[in-house]
Amino acid sequence: MEAFFRTHTYLVEHTNAPVRRGLMDEIDWRDRMIGIKGTRGVGKTTFLLQYAKENFDVRDRKCLYVNMNNFYFQGRGIADFAGEFYKNGGKVLLIDQVFKETNWSKELRYCYDNYPELKIVFTGSSVMRLKEENPELNGIVKSYNLRGFSFREFLNLLTGNSFRPYTLDEILDDHEHIIKQILPKVSPNKFFQDYLHHGFYPFFQEHRNYSENLLKTMNMMTEVDILLIKQIELKYLTKIKKLFYLLAVNGPVAPNVSQLANDIETSRATVMNYVKYLADARLINLIYPVGQVFPKKPARVMMHNSNLMFAIYPIKVEKQNVMETFFVNSLWKDHKVNEGGKDGLYIVDGNKPFRICDAAKSNKMRMRPDVTYARYNTEVGIGNQIPLWLLGFLY
Repeated sequence: MEAFFRTHTYLVEHTNAPVRRGLMDEIDWRDRMIGIKGTRGVGKTTFLLQYAKENFDVRDRKCLYVNMNNFYFQGRGIADFAGEFYKNGGKVLLIDQVFKETNWSKELRYCYDNYPELKIVFTGSSVMRLKEENPELNGIVKSYNLRGFSFREFLNLLTGNSFRPYTLDEILDDHEHIIKQILPKVSPNKFFQDYLHHGFYPFFQEHRNYSENLLKTMNMMTEVDILLIKQIELKYLTKIKKLFYLLAVNGPVAPNVSQLANDIETSRATVMNYVKYLADARLINLIYPVGQVFPKKPARVMMHNSNLMFAIYPIKVEKQNVMETFFVNSLWKDHKVNEGGKDGLYIVDGNKPFRICDAAKSNKMRMRPDVTYARYNTEVGIGNQIPLWLLGFLY
C-alpha cells in the first residue's frame, strides 16, 4: 500500500493541467460510483489526478490513485485492495483503466455493497457499455464521457484566455454579440487550422511528432480497446484496420457494404459490426437520416475528428470534408446530428437544418431563411450565417 501512496503523491505533484476541463463541473461528485469513459489519448488519467489535486492535500491518505496496468493487480482483486484501503480510512479510490482487471464490474459491485463510505471513480474505454454489458452496475454507476479538447479549450490554452462555453441556442440567437466579446482578445482564424490538424488530443503539448503519436494511439484503440474489450480474436485485427483505412480514404459518404465485405474478405454483417466497434472507439462517426439508427446502413461515415484525417491519409484531405467533420464532432457531445437528405445539409436535434460552406463562395449561394449557414474562412457572422469556428465553443 505504501508504494501506491508514493506513486500517487508523485503523480499528483507532477500533474499539470493548464486547461480545466468542463466535465469537472458537470459531474455530481456526491455519487459513490462514477465511471468516466473516453477514447485513448483524451486525458482521462490527467483528469483523475487533477480531481485529486483540487480536492485533497497530496499527503491526505483518504484519496488514492491506482492504475490497473500495475501487475500487482494480477494477483489481487480490486475489492480486496479497496477493502484494505477502506479499513485504513480511505474514502476516495481513483481507478485508472479498470477494464484491465478481470471481473472488474463484479468487484466494483462488491465494493459498493460492502464499503458504504467509499467513493470509487474509475476510467474506461469509450468502447465499454457500462450498463448494457455489466448489469451488476445498473442503478449504481453514473457514467460520463471525457472528450478531446474543444476549439475553445485549445484557444484558451494557447492564448491564456478563459473564454466560457456557449449553448447552441446562445450561439444561434446571439452569435454577433458573442463574437464581439472574443475578437478583441484573439483572432480565431490564426489558430483554427492548427486545431483541425493537431488540437483535439491533449498530447499535442508533448515534444513528440504529433501525427506519429496519433497513429500509435489509433493502433492502440483497435488493438486494445476493440479487440480486448469486445473479445475479438487477434487474427481479425488486420481486417478491422483495413476497414478503418478504407472508410477514411473513401471520405464522408455512404459505405458500400458489399464492396467493403469483399475488400476485407468477410460478410456484410461482420462489416457492420466492425463499423459499430470503430464508432464506439471514437474513430468514426455514423450519420443517419432522421429516424434511423444502427443496424441500418448509415448515410455517411466520417472520421470522429479532423486530426484523424490528417494522420491516416494526409494526401487526400479535402477542406470541405475537414470542416464538416469539425462540425459533426463539435456538436456530437450534446446534440444529435442527422443527414439532411440533400448534399451538404445536416439536421441537428431533429429540426435545425445546417449547411457548412466556404464564406468566400457563399455570396453566390441562394440563402434559405430556414437554414443556418456555418461558414468557414471568416471570423464574423450575420443573421442565419454564423462562423463555423464558434461551434467549437459548445463545450
